[in-house]
Amino acid sequence: MKRVVALMLGMAAALVAVNALGIASAEAPTTSTPLRALSVEGVGTSPIAQEADATVADAAYRQAMAAAMADGQSKAEFLAGKAAATLGSVQDIGESGGSVQCHSGSEAPYPAYEGEEPDFGSATAVSEVGNAPTFTPEVAPVATTHSVKKRKKRKKHVAKAAAAVSCTVYADITLVYQLS
Repeated sequence: MKRVVALMLGMAAALVAVNALGIASAEAPTTSTPLRALSVEGVGTSPIAQEADATVADAAYRQAMAAAMADGQSKAEFLAGKAAATLGSVQDIGESGGSVQCHSGSEAPYPAYEGEEPDFGSATAVSEVGNAPTFTPEVAPVATTHSVKKRKKRKKHVAKAAAAVSCTVYADITLVYQLS
């Protein structure tokens, strides 16, 4: 019995000693430098048909994300070079979402995208391009000092060509690189 008590007291003393050494080593100053990181936003685009189905829309969005990755890497390499640092590996990638915008050759309001939406991931808001405001400059009337007789002009009948609509899918991603 005395042996068991003595063994238990010895083990308790050993645990207290190990614990004290662990606390001392945790409180010792460290000489390691903190990791430096670089965060960049990559933007990419890809053409998309105005009435694309979900498969085509997702493929176009993925192409835009690949372009956004290349854009982000290019920006990161540029910034790392300006900071006299070496660009390390990618530490984090964040999908910031995207949008689809359509344009026509005319000055008419932007045409609406009529296809299925790509899987934009974690986009917080996708703007309605069809409701985008248009800029119309105000023109001041010109004052005339004399009266001019107006002649009636004959209207020419010209067939208007249908304006071609082209749409583009946009992708935004965030890349975080380690610097050394």
